[in-house]
Amino acid sequence: MGDLVPAPWGGYLVTGYDACDQVLRDRSWLVPDFAWQDRQTDTERWQAVATQEMSRTLHRLNAPVHTRQRHSLGNLFGRQTLQAMAPEIEADVAGLLDRLAERIRVDGEADLAALVGDRLPINTIGRWLDIPPEDFAHILEITHNQVHAQELLPTKSQLAISEAATLELRRYFTGLVQERRANPGDDVVSGWIRTWDALESDREATDRTVYELTMFVTIASLEATAASLSLMVWSLLRSPGTWDWLRARPEHIDDAVEEALRYDPPVRLNSRVAGEDTVLAGVFLPKDTMVHVMYGAANRDPRRNPAPHTFDVLRKGSHIAFGGGAHYCLGAALARLEARALLGQLLRRFPTLRVVGQPEFAPRMVFHRVMSLRVAA
Repeated sequence: MGDLVPAPWGGYLVTGYDACDQVLRDRSWLVPDFAWQDRQTDTERWQAVATQEMSRTLHRLNAPVHTRQRHSLGNLFGRQTLQAMAPEIEADVAGLLDRLAERIRVDGEADLAALVGDRLPINTIGRWLDIPPEDFAHILEITHNQVHAQELLPTKSQLAISEAATLELRRYFTGLVQERRANPGDDVVSGWIRTWDALESDREATDRTVYELTMFVTIASLEATAASLSLMVWSLLRSPGTWDWLRARPEHIDDAVEEALRYDPPVRLNSRVAGEDTVLAGVFLPKDTMVHVMYGAANRDPRRNPAPHTFDVLRKGSHIAFGGGAHYCLGAALARLEARALLGQLLRRFPTLRVVGQPEFAPRMVFHRVMSLRVAA
């Protein structure tokens, strides 16, 4: 249908790889921040509590505010950090796969998405933020409910669910920041408080910023990574012969992770607005035009990845599953580490792993959440 397709609700879908990459990297394309929202007529959508709350977080900020916050974080998951996290992640994977194996032994099959895909990211990010383990399940549940507000066209009922979840996330994470201010330690949140205390004279502003960062990092880590882990296993198991081939060639695990991200990305689209009059894919777009960057379509552009509908571990292709430009995913390296750890142990421990029936997906367009992926061995 072309690189730029008019959307029925207004704006455009960007489908071609190069056009999507251009939108993500070109600084003249902005995220739909408060300034843009204030110029819209759909006030119910943009003034919803959940939308407003998320619009204060990193992924809805433009320069210079975005630049300042991003720089304050530094390299969140650099080499040393990942090296320190790797043994704990491997141990987590081992424990989760023990439970998976037990459920398969008792019931003949088990839900990999619920037992492993959802649990590994909350264990990882929860430990990194020093969140009490007994709170993990609650945070996971309200995060799944909150992301309705980040959908392309959320319904009133979805916005209501998201509002309730957003208020609960606000209560939890503002409380967490207050506790760390009262009892500072060597944890990440305490470090962010110290960083922003040095940047701001207003402690209330500091605590608000740290709360927003903590909530955003948690939501982004849980929803996208959980989806990517289950999607990776599903993609591999439905590709004939690939599981056995990869078991014999574990040196290609990283290649398999990248191909899974290309083949079925956990985030299907992201929205941008034109900061000025511009031309994209030969089409003139006036300032404030919204476009939706279609990650899945771009990754399957045959001009970038030949035979795009074939799952090919040795492809050495390219993808934009983690976005690009100033808003490139902060947790990309951590997500890859978790995927590598999970796939490596799955291949060793479950040589005959297979999917039982079709996976169940959440009825969403942005986060491609796998609600259930039943497997047997």
